[in-house]
Amino acid sequence: MIEGFKGIFTVGITGASGAIYGVRLTQELLANSYKVHLILTEAAWRVFQEELLLDTSDREAILDELFGNFGGELHTHDLHDYGAPIASGSYQNDGMIIIPCSMGTLSGIAHGASDNLLERTADVMLKEGRKLIIVPRETPLNQLHLENMLRLSKVGAKILPAMPGFYHLPKTMDDLVNFLVGKALDSLGVQHQLFTRWGEER
Repeated sequence: MIEGFKGIFTVGITGASGAIYGVRLTQELLANSYKVHLILTEAAWRVFQEELLLDTSDREAILDELFGNFGGELHTHDLHDYGAPIASGSYQNDGMIIIPCSMGTLSGIAHGASDNLLERTADVMLKEGRKLIIVPRETPLNQLHLENMLRLSKVGAKILPAMPGFYHLPKTMDDLVNFLVGKALDSLGVQHQLFTRWGEER
């Protein structure tokens, strides 16, 4: 454990629909005093613009707006910065989550491409036997998508589809987002109170 932090996680956000999932999860990790290494693809920035209605012409300002008031420690990395510490297995990292994960990124990881820092870091997680959580967001799924998910599952990744539950009686979009993000945090081993669990008083 790094001094002053509960742990270290890498978060990847790709161009799949559902950028709010990655944003909310990163905010929760920072708010709970985790160190976060964040990687965003170019397509992720486009989704920020289309789904979150953000002006992405000043990316630093957007990052400060989204994550600047949550504590923790945030490190953002260029998609092609292979010199980043997370590109090496010698760097202590408690796990990685890609939320949401596009089918292109899923395929790259499943085939060991390491064409960018996101894919390389995921490969490091697998080779070091560390947590790798993949949150795919696509529908319908073709056979290649399913085979790539199975391929990753067989080598140790956890596949956590972006499928919200409804037993907690969601009233708002935030309730649905928080449920999925809460399930992702559960998989990372991070405590939270984002939704009412089955059997708990509503």
